[in-house]
Amino acid sequence: MTTCVALQFRATGSGTCAMFGTAVLAGLLPALAAWLSKLLFDELGRGGHADVGRVTLLALAIALVGAVTAVLLQLAGYLDEVVRQRLVVTVEDKLFARVNAFRGLRLFETPAFHDRLRLAQEASQDAPHNITMFSQLIVQAVSTVSGFTGVLLAVWPPMAGLLFLVGAAALVTQLFQARRQARVSETVSGKYRRRTFYRGLLTDPRAAKEIRLFGLGGFFHSRLVTALGEATEAELRVARRGMLVQSAFALLNAAVIGLGIVIVAVGAGRGEFSVGDVTLFIAAAAGIQATFGGIVLQAGMAVEGIRLFGHFIDLMETPDDLGSGDLPAGPLRDAIELRDVWFRYDPSGPWVLRGVNLRIAAGTAVGLVGENGAGKSTLVKLLCRFYDPVRGRILWDGADIRTLDVGELRRRVGVTFQDYMAYDLTAQENIGVGDLTRLTDRAAVRATARKAEIDRKLSALPDGYGTLLSRVQVDDYDAAPGVTLSGGQWQRVALARSLMRDEADLLILDEPSSALDAQAEHDINRTLREHREGRTSLLVSHRLSALRDADTIVVLADGGIAETGTHDELMEHGGRYAHLFAVQAAGYQDARVE
Repeated sequence: MTTCVALQFRATGSGTCAMFGTAVLAGLLPALAAWLSKLLFDELGRGGHADVGRVTLLALAIALVGAVTAVLLQLAGYLDEVVRQRLVVTVEDKLFARVNAFRGLRLFETPAFHDRLRLAQEASQDAPHNITMFSQLIVQAVSTVSGFTGVLLAVWPPMAGLLFLVGAAALVTQLFQARRQARVSETVSGKYRRRTFYRGLLTDPRAAKEIRLFGLGGFFHSRLVTALGEATEAELRVARRGMLVQSAFALLNAAVIGLGIVIVAVGAGRGEFSVGDVTLFIAAAAGIQATFGGIVLQAGMAVEGIRLFGHFIDLMETPDDLGSGDLPAGPLRDAIELRDVWFRYDPSGPWVLRGVNLRIAAGTAVGLVGENGAGKSTLVKLLCRFYDPVRGRILWDGADIRTLDVGELRRRVGVTFQDYMAYDLTAQENIGVGDLTRLTDRAAVRATARKAEIDRKLSALPDGYGTLLSRVQVDDYDAAPGVTLSGGQWQRVALARSLMRDEADLLILDEPSSALDAQAEHDINRTLREHREGRTSLLVSHRLSALRDADTIVVLADGGIAETGTHDELMEHGGRYAHLFAVQAAGYQDARVE
C-alpha cells in the first residue's frame, strides 16, 4: 500500500493532498449536520416558546452545510479522477519502461511471464486507484466515525460498541474474501490469456482469410467462450459466497441498529431523551453503518488490488535474463568467432546447437545453410545477443560479447529477420525505425527503399511515404483507412528497414527474398551483392542460388557444422550441400533452357 501511495504522490502531489483534505472535511460535515438538526428539532420541540431567530439561524446553517457538502462531493469526484488518470499514466509508464528494459528474449518466450505481465497490466489500471481510494476512505471514515461516535456515547453508549463489533467482523470477513478472489484471479489468468488469443485471432486481418476459408470461426469462437466461461464461473463462485456472507452481516447490522432505535425511542417516550436526541441517534447510527459499509466494500477491492499489485512489483523487480557489459563495442576489424557454442532454450530441453565453432572474418560474406530446425535462426539470435550461449563464447574482435555494452553491440548489427514485422505505421516510419536518428530523413529513407526495390511502389501510394500501411489502426474514428501491401512488398520494406543501418559492421539477412517472385529475387540479390561489397555479412537462405557468391558457406546439421567451404568446394565434396543444391536445381531443369 505504501508503494501505491508513494506512486500517487509522485504522479500528482498537490492533487493527492487536496483529495485527502477534501476527504477530511467531507467526513466531518455529516456529524455537524446531524448535530445542527438535533438542535433545530429540540428548539422546535418547545412548541410556541421556540426562538424564531434561533430556528432560522439553525435552518440556514443546515442548508449551508448541505451546500458545502454538495460542492465537496463534486470536488472530491474531480480530484479522484485527476489522481486516477495521472496514476494510471505513471504506473503504466513505469511498467512498460521495465518491460522495455529487458534485453533478451527468454522472458518474452515464457508463458508464465505473459501471465504475470497480464496481471501486472490489470493491476496498473485499477489496483493503485483502489488502494489509494481505500486510503482516502479511511481518512474520511476516521473523521466521520469520530464525530458520530461522540454522539452515540452521549445518547446510548452500548450502541457504539455493538456497531464497531459488527463492522469489524464484516471487515475481517471481507479481507479473507478479497484474498480468495485475488487467488482465483491468478489461477484463471491462463484462461483469460487464451481468451485474448482467440479474440485476437477472430479480429486479426492476417488470420481472416484462413478462418473464413477453412470455416474456423465457430471453432475459435467456441474455444473463446469456453475459456471465458470457465474463468467467469470460478470468479462467480467466490462472488456468490461473498454475497451470502456480507448479506448476513448486513442483516445483523440492521438488527443492531433497530434494537438501538427501539431503546432510544422508548426512552424518549419516558422523557429520558428529547426528539432531537432521537433524530441525532438515528443519523449517527446510520452514518456509522454507512461508513463501515463503504470501508468493507472498498477494503475488499483494496486487498485484491494489493495482491494484484504484487505482480506489478514482482515484474518491476524481475532480474534481466541478460546482463549488459560495460565495455564499448568498437567497429569490427578482425572477426566474429563462435567457440564451442552450445545452446538450448530450456534446461530440460534438447540442445539446438552443439559445440559450434565458426569464424566470420571482417569484410567477408558467410552463407548459412541447413534444413528446418538445424539451428540457423537460433544462431542469428545469439549473434544479436538476444540469448547467451549455455556453454562456449562468442567473440567480437577477441572480446566476449557478454562484456560489451549490449546497446552499442546491437547498433553495429543490421538484420532482416525471417519473421519480420509489418508495423501499423506510415511507409516512412516503417523503414525509418531501422535507424531512429534518421526517422524523419526522407532522403535517407528513400535511398534505402530504392536499394530494396520498393521506392516506386511507396511513392505511388495516396500520400506517398506518409501513407499509413494499415487498414486497422487509424488515429481518428472517421479517418480514411490506410493501405496494405503484398507479402513480397512487405518483405522489401523490412529489408529496407535493416539497410537503414548503412554503417552497421555486421549485416544479417535471414531469408530476405522468401516472399519475392523470381525476377524480384534476382534484382534484390544483385542489389544486395553490391550493398554487401566489403561488408561483413551472414546470409541465411533455403534458396541456395542466393548463396553461391558467398566467400564461405557453412552447412548446419543436427546442431553442429557439417560442412564448410565455397560453393565449388562443397559441390566437389558431394556432401549435404551438394545434395540439397542438386535437389533444388532438379526442379528447374528443362531442356528448353540453356
